[in-house]
Amino acid sequence: MASLLAEYLSFLTHNRRMSPHSVRAYQATAERLSSFLERHWGEQVDRVALTKISAADLRAFLADRRGDGLTNRSTARELSAVRHFLRFALGDTASLPALKGPRVQRSLPRPVNPDDVIALAEDAAGSARDNWVGARDWAVLLLLYGSGLRVSEATGLMGDVLPLGATLRVTGKRNKTRIVPLLEQVKAAIEDYISLCPYPPTRDVPLFRGSRGGPLSPALIRRAVQGARGRLGLSERTTPHALRHSFATHLLAGGADLRSLQELLGHASLSSTQVYTAVDTAMLLDEYFNAHPRATG
Repeated sequence: MASLLAEYLSFLTHNRRMSPHSVRAYQATAERLSSFLERHWGEQVDRVALTKISAADLRAFLADRRGDGLTNRSTARELSAVRHFLRFALGDTASLPALKGPRVQRSLPRPVNPDDVIALAEDAAGSARDNWVGARDWAVLLLLYGSGLRVSEATGLMGDVLPLGATLRVTGKRNKTRIVPLLEQVKAAIEDYISLCPYPPTRDVPLFRGSRGGPLSPALIRRAVQGARGRLGLSERTTPHALRHSFATHLLAGGADLRSLQELLGHASLSSTQVYTAVDTAMLLDEYFNAHPRATG
């Protein structure tokens, strides 16, 4: 089984080009499944043995995982990862056991009010120890909201994006690139940061730098946002990723179509983008019930 797991690791890393976090998660599920089946069947597990796996075996595995305290959402994610591993091990044409996962209530992203976005960015920037660090945090947070970037995409930008124009080329998940708009306010914020940063930008180093000159860690941006939202009394849902949700929701409310939004966000599937239609509807209903004199709730 060790050789099969090693092949799977290589497949996830090189063929699928998943992020290190996703690789660890999928690999851990494959290892848990193989370990469970060896105990469950009382024999070594390999590709041939996996061909006999049944729905009852998978139910027993998930029941065992439930004993570890998994929620419905985590159990559904575990089952999805199991299917991914079995498709790799047995081939795409193999018939996998039919097993329905637990029902998961899909939670909608919570967009941040534009005024709160600016207040959050201003507070984070104003609380930084150095002016250039404050300018950096201000620029990154405006970039998340103004261009819809993931925090890892923003911190992963290299100096070769300079000089800045009206658009920005971004490398997202699975090394896919896309073009996003760069608002003048965001462009000005980045240029202000560059003018203050003590580490001159070059093509082959990260654009956003840590206090000692190394790459800026996404964790530092999350920490800055956490501190700012606490001082401002904002919801715990106000995270760097919520700024990306806000970008999407506000564009959709402004008339953007789903396909364009999918391209801007870098979603591989349109279904990932369609969740924002529900967010937009919820926002409109909230506006109606809060503002319409005849609304009764």
